[in-house]
Amino acid sequence: MPTKSKIQNPKSKIISISQPARGVTAVGFLQQALGQPRFYWNDHDPITFAGVGVAAELFAWGSGRFESIQTQARALFAGAVVVADDEPLAVPRLFGGFAFRDDFVPDNTWASFHPAHFVLPHYQLLERAGEAWLTLNAQIPADEDPTPLIPELQTALAAKIEGLRATAPPSTPHSALSTQHSTITFEQWAELITRATAAIQAGAFQKVVLARVCEVRMGQSLDVDAALAYLNQTYPECYRFLFEPRPHHAFYGATPELLARVRGTAVETMGLAGSAPRGRDPQTDAALGAALLISAKDRHEHQLVVDSIGRRLAPLTRALTVPATPQLYTLSNIHHLHTPISGTLHHATGVLPVVAELHPTPALGGTPREAAVRFIQETESVTRGWYAAPIGWLDHHLDGVFGVAIRSAVAQDSRAWAYAGAGIVAQSDPTSEWQETGVKLRPMLNALGIANS
Repeated sequence: MPTKSKIQNPKSKIISISQPARGVTAVGFLQQALGQPRFYWNDHDPITFAGVGVAAELFAWGSGRFESIQTQARALFAGAVVVADDEPLAVPRLFGGFAFRDDFVPDNTWASFHPAHFVLPHYQLLERAGEAWLTLNAQIPADEDPTPLIPELQTALAAKIEGLRATAPPSTPHSALSTQHSTITFEQWAELITRATAAIQAGAFQKVVLARVCEVRMGQSLDVDAALAYLNQTYPECYRFLFEPRPHHAFYGATPELLARVRGTAVETMGLAGSAPRGRDPQTDAALGAALLISAKDRHEHQLVVDSIGRRLAPLTRALTVPATPQLYTLSNIHHLHTPISGTLHHATGVLPVVAELHPTPALGGTPREAAVRFIQETESVTRGWYAAPIGWLDHHLDGVFGVAIRSAVAQDSRAWAYAGAGIVAQSDPTSEWQETGVKLRPMLNALGIANS
């Protein structure tokens, strides 16, 4: 399908009004909006953004989807009137993401998602260091003077804040488990890994990332808010996100992997590849982390990612800092090899050009990129949808933050599909990779109150 550009009203401009919202929390704000489109991003700085409703919506299809969203966002924010009440972060933001593949066609699982989909919420909340600001976004005719509207919108916003303070969030029932199963058997997985390692040994590519899916069916609608609360509590060092464009159709997760952070000409990203489970006691845990740091297989897999990121960022940057050796990045259930990468861009063109250049990294696709992605397309039996793809936000300056949507699940009413992937190189063993994906599935299943087998 060709790239399509859609702005809700191209003859309008955005007016954005913000006020302090003391006593309002992002979690409560979201819970009170059950039944509406909802969006959430928790940066482990810690900064939390949440959004409710739709003031504007952008879509794109095809190989030019990154450029299309960039063009649409620039047009949407052109001439925007922003009254941020002295809080520079309380500004209009588009929340959204992309599918892993540009030719993605929504199936039943991903029925409410598109190859590129971004929403400017009607209301958005910023929470930072115990303080909160609520922002009201609206569209007005491009030729209309916004000055007379500002006092009216400020009054409406103050009333909204008072309503949020006065209304207790609704209680949500806990979901009751019905069934869970992997969409691929171990025997099928082993055959897939064997095919991949044979292709690598034959020189088709150096690394490919293969994913598997666990489907969960509950006895009633999934409690996404409870799952998000679990992820916030258990994985505070990750980027937690929720994209719910339709009620009860939600993509959420807690990803440790930053794809790109851009502010002006400053850019940050990371190499994250190679992993080991946590130990049951401090001594075992330390030994597993130390073994990961010297593992030839994992160091090779990691270096492929770092080298590829460096090559892809080099044309965009005039300076790039890439440490020579990785660090250990430890989460509550897993160790990773981690290399932080930072640099200075030639031009301040926003975050999306960097996202377009980096996706998919070898950490989620493979290397060389084209050959690995082609193998994924030919062999994976379940569509990835937005799994392993960019998700995040961009502001009215087109700066923003995107993570790689791993450690994630998509929920639809009483069903959920949790995804996990493993980087396959020549030395990969099917049993080890199956166990690794089991560890990576655990956050999403535990968030639903499920212990995976």
